[in-house]
Amino acid sequence: MIVNSGMAVECKLPWMRIIHQRYDVPSKIDVLAEVDREWLQLKDGLDLTKGASVAVGVGSRGITDLAIVVRAVVAKLKEAGCRPFIIPAMGSHGGATAAGQMEVLRSRGITEESVGAPIRATMDVIPVGEIDGIPLFIDRLAQEADGIVPINRIKPHTNFIGPTESGLIKMLAIGMGNQIGAEHYHRLSVVRDQYTIISSAGKELLKRCRVLFGVGLVENQEHETAILKMALADEIEAVETDLLKMARACLPTLPMDEIDLLIIDEMGKDISGEGIDPNVVGRDVCSYGAKRTWPKITRIFVRDLTEGSEGSGLGIGQADFTTQRLVNKIDFQVTSINCLTSCCPESGMVPLTYPNDRDAIAAALMTLRPYNLEDVRIVHIKNTLELMSVLASQGCLTDLESKPDLEIGTENLKLEFDRSGNLITPQSTQCPCS
Repeated sequence: MIVNSGMAVECKLPWMRIIHQRYDVPSKIDVLAEVDREWLQLKDGLDLTKGASVAVGVGSRGITDLAIVVRAVVAKLKEAGCRPFIIPAMGSHGGATAAGQMEVLRSRGITEESVGAPIRATMDVIPVGEIDGIPLFIDRLAQEADGIVPINRIKPHTNFIGPTESGLIKMLAIGMGNQIGAEHYHRLSVVRDQYTIISSAGKELLKRCRVLFGVGLVENQEHETAILKMALADEIEAVETDLLKMARACLPTLPMDEIDLLIIDEMGKDISGEGIDPNVVGRDVCSYGAKRTWPKITRIFVRDLTEGSEGSGLGIGQADFTTQRLVNKIDFQVTSINCLTSCCPESGMVPLTYPNDRDAIAAALMTLRPYNLEDVRIVHIKNTLELMSVLASQGCLTDLESKPDLEIGTENLKLEFDRSGNLITPQSTQCPCS
């Protein structure tokens, strides 16, 4: 719903402070050196035939160092005498077309020139039986190859919780299941536990398909590659389980558990598979989604859509208010495909939409508990991935001052609007603390 009532609504806001969160940040690794080290430990356990074709699965996420890692893995396979090629392993992303998925890879820096291997794509899948009533599908090009190597980041999933979540096992089930597999598993999630569906399918595909090894990556809170592990097919589950524990410890979080209004500068699929990460905001609008107790956020206002989202507005349904400029950037065809494939139309439902930030914030404030400027809890973030520095209103300080892992800025900052009614945000990645 687009709202333009013509009413002059007063929008008084409290002063804010920059809050810098101090995390125990794992060190950035030298990914090329790590690939060399892992390959030396792995290669003797591989049964590689000279001239064997190997499908290297690459997803749609904006992963740090992705092109560098893919190129290095391709080089190792070539040194072993194999003929690697790249396949998109991204379910229905890219508009559920082969051309669209190749374009997504290109936007992530994955081209034949950048990684040293041809890129092939199809939406065709081959059925490979079932497990516990769950049908199994695999990308036709992957199944026709002599070997498969998935490469993916390991991190908490947005919709389910389990020993393995978003990573190599999910990539086999959903990513390499293409549109057909992704759609079927999400529809099945309406009546069966999603973790059980995806983990059962992925682990069975590990056994039935020619998976050679997998490459798992973990990023730290500053989005640097902190861990890179290679695992043979029969080791993937155990390795991924350990990596998820490390990834969960690196998950950025909000500085407080109860917030009246959360202002988010941007959302997008390059930030989270759900645009706005439910692990951070505690919301999951999908009927089968994980139920999270914390944090408790009364209202969410999201201001804009990232270019890297490529028009996908998936996740906008988590917000209560948004702007017309964000809605104008949504490709509703792409978004609808994502929503229908994931069996979660709620994720694409557009909230109350306002012509500018001031009108949207004024409306959001009208729907909060009774408050005054001294006690209202407003938090302003760039996105749900970048949470090292955030803005918090004066009403948050009582809760924040008792937390030892925070540094609170000393300057009182105002949230101001330009002539168009949009925020002139004083966000900074540096904390001007004492």
